[in-house]
Amino acid sequence: MNHNAFLSAPPRRTRRIVLVSLAILGMASAVFVVRRPLMMSAPMCMAGRWHGCFDTFNGVVLMTLVALPLAALVVWALALRRRAAGVTSAWRMSLAEVGMVHGTVPFLWLTMMPGAGAGTAPRRVSLVPLRDLVTMGPGGIVGNLLIFAALGFFAPMRFAAPASVPRILALGAGCSVLVETAQYVLWLDRVSSVDDVLVNAAGAVLAALASRRWWRTRAEAPSDQPRPGPAPAG
Repeated sequence: MNHNAFLSAPPRRTRRIVLVSLAILGMASAVFVVRRPLMMSAPMCMAGRWHGCFDTFNGVVLMTLVALPLAALVVWALALRRRAAGVTSAWRMSLAEVGMVHGTVPFLWLTMMPGAGAGTAPRRVSLVPLRDLVTMGPGGIVGNLLIFAALGFFAPMRFAAPASVPRILALGAGCSVLVETAQYVLWLDRVSSVDDVLVNAAGAVLAALASRRWWRTRAEAPSDQPRPGPAPAG
């Protein structure tokens, strides 16, 4: 049995290396594709100016990418602290916590950006399913799918409670309803649409299915606590 476990270790390590390499390659390719529009906001962001950086799509995306090394450092620090305390699955828990925040907050920021007619244009609500879907376009659909994708991907890895498809669907839909309501109440010149809720929830579910093999079950719930030390002799 030990011999078989020893033989299975290199393939697992190889798969992890391949997955990390593919993730880095995909990120590098994405940055290469969008480098020109991102660089348009770079001077404003580097100067610390709000206008032209944090109130633009390109600026928010650029700062999200710039903050990736800091997010990785936070994951590393949290994991080391948990491992020192004897917590099992320390790396998974730390990655899930940081991933939920880093992957969701920028998209929420983008959705809450006011439009040109904020505070003056009439509030718009669309409660007819699938009516706005045809006007979103591919970019709008992909963007709505990504809003709560990180939450759907990482939440079941960190918490046992949402580790099921119906619960992730309810979580994504509930968060989306809150966002659409906030857009309406704050008068942001955005359409509060039921289609946004449907697509946002679908994005959370698809992302959750992608991470299903790493979901945390209720049987793993006690792993949050430090492992007990050996009993004193005598």
